[in-house]
Amino acid sequence: MKGTTVHTPTTSLPGGTWALGDSTVTRFGYGAMQLAGPWVMGPPADHDEALAVLREAVDLGITHIDTSDAYGPYVTNELIREALHPYPESLFIATKVGANRDAGGGWPPARRPEDLRKQVRENLQRLGVEALDLVNMRMGDAEGPRPGSLAEAFGTLVELQRQGLIHHLGVSNVTEEQVAEARAIAPIVCVQNMYNLAHRHDDDLIDRLAADDIAYVPFFPLGGFTPLQSETLSKVATRLGATPMAVALAWLLRRSPNILLIPGTSSTAHLRENITGAGLVLSDEDVAELDSIGH
Repeated sequence: MKGTTVHTPTTSLPGGTWALGDSTVTRFGYGAMQLAGPWVMGPPADHDEALAVLREAVDLGITHIDTSDAYGPYVTNELIREALHPYPESLFIATKVGANRDAGGGWPPARRPEDLRKQVRENLQRLGVEALDLVNMRMGDAEGPRPGSLAEAFGTLVELQRQGLIHHLGVSNVTEEQVAEARAIAPIVCVQNMYNLAHRHDDDLIDRLAADDIAYVPFFPLGGFTPLQSETLSKVATRLGATPMAVALAWLLRRSPNILLIPGTSSTAHLRENITGAGLVLSDEDVAELDSIGH
């Protein structure tokens, strides 16, 4: 159960806020994946700094944290609980299910009903909550979305939602057809797919979701394990006296009001840099030039 401390969402963070289900969250959030060890396996290199990053995120006004029991595995959820529990009332923690980790660091699918029930129970236990704010049903694989029905897996989460264990549902790493299929089964509040300046395949989907007040949460907004590399991006950043990553984050916030950012970092200094960078003001000319990267 969350604590009684009220932490009101601030609009001083870049992008302001968004209504995610029945909660208001800051559009600039934090993704906890990088708090785990190399390749998202094992404990952090600096445990105290990992806790400091999470506390700094909340102190700076961030109210949307993205995590998963698969990170570590279990590492990031345990860090979140250690750093922030009892949670501020306004803190919204999104998690995802649908994959496990193997000894080699792979992400084998785990989407049978019994797998999903177990993952939800484990997320509840490690985060120390009675109900999860948001659970994203992760489909596809490490290479991206894959076609196929998500009805059985998503239906299991709907069942757990009806039992009061999940407040809101979303989908992750999905095709447009899977988004439509999920929405036909139950309401969703977000779609979480890979998207950034160089990977624009979801442009049409983002616009349709925005029209229906559904959030789009790009993972790997800065390229993930392979950071964005673009001569055009570097040129715009140099002209603005900013870093390429700052420009990339600012472009995402400008792209559509339903885009929520969850850039990750294991450094408090880098966290503050990301926030400052995302607040960069881009001109129409800057945006037109950046748009040419993904087209």
